[in-house]
Amino acid sequence: MVRKNIIWAVLIIATALIQTTWLAEENFRVMGVSPNLVLLLVIYFAITEGEERAMFTGVLGGLFQDVGSDSVIGHHILCYVVVGFLTGRIAVRLITQNPAVKVGLVCIAGAVDGILYSGIASVQNAQWMVFSDLKRIVVPATLYTALLTPVVFFLMDRLFQRYFAPQT
Repeated sequence: MVRKNIIWAVLIIATALIQTTWLAEENFRVMGVSPNLVLLLVIYFAITEGEERAMFTGVLGGLFQDVGSDSVIGHHILCYVVVGFLTGRIAVRLITQNPAVKVGLVCIAGAVDGILYSGIASVQNAQWMVFSDLKRIVVPATLYTALLTPVVFFLMDRLFQRYFAPQT
């Protein structure tokens, strides 16, 4: 159990660092946006282990993402915790083995995350253009993240099945 938690923490920190460094460069951007890998991990853990692990993932990933970006500390944390909680609560009522359901959850969670983040930013900055931001950034970023869902979820399943499968 301790080994699993250590690997979980290292994975979240590495993902947040990759997202704020390599994916922030122009080489990985499509239409000016990059995929949200931390959000993918929040949703993965919400589906596989419940809302509590997803919220802890959101706190850890959001903290490193806030520190690594130019936003106020707490924006990403709040958004990821809310999304992790809601996704975890919804996931117990869905058949989450279907890849289309996973992609749908990522799309919905990406939209909620983007709306929350834009709403918080607009409260702090009166000149923030919320609706143009939603159209210009949130929708393409959500679709880009949703396209990566099958690959990331497959790799995560392999990692956790290989190293943490029950011994028989």
